[in-house]
Amino acid sequence: MIPKAPPHGAIAHVAINGDDLARSQAFYERLFGWKFTPWGPPGFFQIETPSSPNLVAALQQRRELIDGVKTIGFECTVAVDDVPAALKLGVDLGGRVVMEPVTIPGVCHLAFLEDPAGNVLGVANYDIG
Repeated sequence: MIPKAPPHGAIAHVAINGDDLARSQAFYERLFGWKFTPWGPPGFFQIETPSSPNLVAALQQRRELIDGVKTIGFECTVAVDDVPAALKLGVDLGGRVVMEPVTIPGVCHLAFLEDPAGNVLGVANYDIG
């Protein structure tokens, strides 16, 4: 996991969403040599990348952060000092909250925003230890 809280504004987590996780895992293993370890809930794997040891990445079962819209592409989460403040500022800047804050015990406080262009991003505070 993340050894210490990343600084505000750092890209802290990237997730790849998939419908057939075994197929996605085989693709990335062969293409890049990535290793996958089951972690947390079913359908969630931590990715070990050889060239980016400080980046936390995951392969996870596809979901809908926006109702009726499958999450496609790589999902990025950015570290923030204060999740509620980041959500308020994001809304003030024209975004909208698509997932209210949740706590992942021992990991972070996490929420998701949609930016004015329709891109979804996570905001997380990792300083919960």
